[in-house]
Amino acid sequence: MKETYSTEIPVIDVFIAGIEKQRENLDYTMSELAALVEANNMHAVEDIRQKLDRPTAALYFGKGKAEEFKTESEAQGVKILVVNDELSPTQIRNLEAASGMEVMDRTGLILAIFASRAQSREAKLQVQMAQLQYQLPRLRGMQDKLDQQSGGGLANRGAGETKIELDRRVIENRINHIKKDLAEMDKEESTRRKQRDKSGIPTVALVGYTNSGKSTTMNGLLRLIGQDDDKQVFEKNMLFATLDTSVRNIQFEDKKQILLSDTVGFVSKLPHQLVKAFRTTLAEAAQADLLIQVIDVADKHAEEMIQTTEDTLKAIGVENIPMIYAYNKADLANIDYPTFSDDKFTYSARDEKSLNQLVDIIKKNVFKDNEIMTVLIPFDKGQLVDLINEKATILETDYEESGTKLKIDAPKIIANQLQDYIV
Repeated sequence: MKETYSTEIPVIDVFIAGIEKQRENLDYTMSELAALVEANNMHAVEDIRQKLDRPTAALYFGKGKAEEFKTESEAQGVKILVVNDELSPTQIRNLEAASGMEVMDRTGLILAIFASRAQSREAKLQVQMAQLQYQLPRLRGMQDKLDQQSGGGLANRGAGETKIELDRRVIENRINHIKKDLAEMDKEESTRRKQRDKSGIPTVALVGYTNSGKSTTMNGLLRLIGQDDDKQVFEKNMLFATLDTSVRNIQFEDKKQILLSDTVGFVSKLPHQLVKAFRTTLAEAAQADLLIQVIDVADKHAEEMIQTTEDTLKAIGVENIPMIYAYNKADLANIDYPTFSDDKFTYSARDEKSLNQLVDIIKKNVFKDNEIMTVLIPFDKGQLVDLINEKATILETDYEESGTKLKIDAPKIIANQLQDYIV
């Protein structure tokens, strides 16, 4: 299902800025920041960087760099500064005063993007909770701005303290309500997952960096098996095009079935509030029998994106699950595809030959414990033949006096139910 977001909102010019710190690839995170501001209907007209051993406590940047922001802001008429890290309330307040610009940190930017993308009730609640958790320690800074505007004074300070405590209680109460709602949703989803587990159908989760082609891969597999367009998931060439985990049942020609999930994409420095909030959404990955990490092989920062994905998976407790590294967009990188070696698959999600090979790779991984067996089903046990037809692959059929003799390729859960009929 392809759609486009509205482009009626005017694009806002901004400066993006960051500090070159040790053990951080600034080129990678700054190019990512530029893509994030674009996803938020902004345009980075300047990329400003500073070498510092560590951020300053007061301004994050040095005083001279803050003055440079002010000069450039006045010269170019740009009023918003987006910083490549999460800033403290004090740093934001001081930097705004020194630069004369409105300051948005990386966390605030990502939260704004998530808020604009959330579609389902669960995603909306998760984003709301993350935003509230982000706002909570910033209440005093927000109140200080109001105090300055009202002229200060002891009376105002007292009223400010009262207002802060009131706002804090309102936010904490709202967070608690959201947690209860999400916990209830989690129970319902856990019940659905348990029912799927009982079915014995293996689960495969597409994970990876945002905009790597997970949704395109899922839609390609759905088209390959002839699924209707209404089963397609949202896809668009943009960061965080979708925040909801979509699960689809895929049945191949040989009757083998999988549950395929398309999860929310990752990004470096993903705010801890969002990692925690989306733990429930990403439970599909935690419960999967196989992970397919989709990687944009045409992106020069592909290796950093792999590390970002694996760090995020570890942060949400997804470990020790078999993984295929699926290097997508090989057609854009002008490299041979499809190819598969060890656990690395190079392909294009828009190429049918690639998708067919991906199906073969999935089958070899998730059905490796299947059993080839021959069973004789009595004629009065027709329900077992129906079960075999639905859940297993029939390789040979013979009819004997005492029943139907079948050679089948069966998932372990089905094979266990047929032990009494093995011949």
